[in-house]
Amino acid sequence: MKNLLREKIMNGEKTVGTFFEAGNASVAEALALTDLDYMLIDTEHGPFDVESVMLMLRGAELHGTTALVRVKDSNRNSILKMLDIGAGGLIIPQVHSLEEIKKIVEYGKYFPVGQRGVAFARGAGYGYLEHAKGDINDYFATCNRETLLIPQCETKGCLENIEEIAKVDGIDGIFVGPYDLSVAMGIPTQFDKPEFKAALERILKAVKDAGKFTIIYCADFNVANTRLKQGFDSVTVGQDVNFYIDAINEMVHSIEK
Repeated sequence: MKNLLREKIMNGEKTVGTFFEAGNASVAEALALTDLDYMLIDTEHGPFDVESVMLMLRGAELHGTTALVRVKDSNRNSILKMLDIGAGGLIIPQVHSLEEIKKIVEYGKYFPVGQRGVAFARGAGYGYLEHAKGDINDYFATCNRETLLIPQCETKGCLENIEEIAKVDGIDGIFVGPYDLSVAMGIPTQFDKPEFKAALERILKAVKDAGKFTIIYCADFNVANTRLKQGFDSVTVGQDVNFYIDAINEMVHSIEK
């Protein structure tokens, strides 16, 4: 169950993904045919349930694109279900404390790192995939290594505790949500404010010092280029629906009527 996104990041490659907010398994399959490194299926703001996400994961897997899922919250069931159906990793929103982070690891990583519930569900090929057939401890180790747990830093609590949060065993990386983070800091979307820039630098340093990776949401490719140069390992750019609208408008306005 090799996670290609993890492999690229560990090899020092910069990666690019986008949010999946609309569509179905066919759209996921189409996105997997692009040069994206990953897609991020959004169950926090998007309209998706567990079964529809499972179908989208299948679509992504057809062409080898890693599919991450942003869960709706940090509850055990939200984390467990998405891992059981085969998500390559989870983005966990609205984390406020070190205690919440430890719970996320407890729910999302197998023994001895956490206490994830054992079930040979779809993510394990119902027990028939090669990595699920052997010694249970080897299976646990493979899943813990290849399945990514990535909390979002978008609250004051997370920012204030980012050094300790980044060090937690079982946390693979940090996803920065700049919009909610700026709101939490009392400066909505004022990304050029010195205090916001300082917050990003603090996050980058804390995560790098912990030997983990960073992802940040970017509204467009210009912002994405800036963030990669700033030191982020990965950028999640825009969302699928915006690309559909922009591409169709560009086509319509390019036609001489």
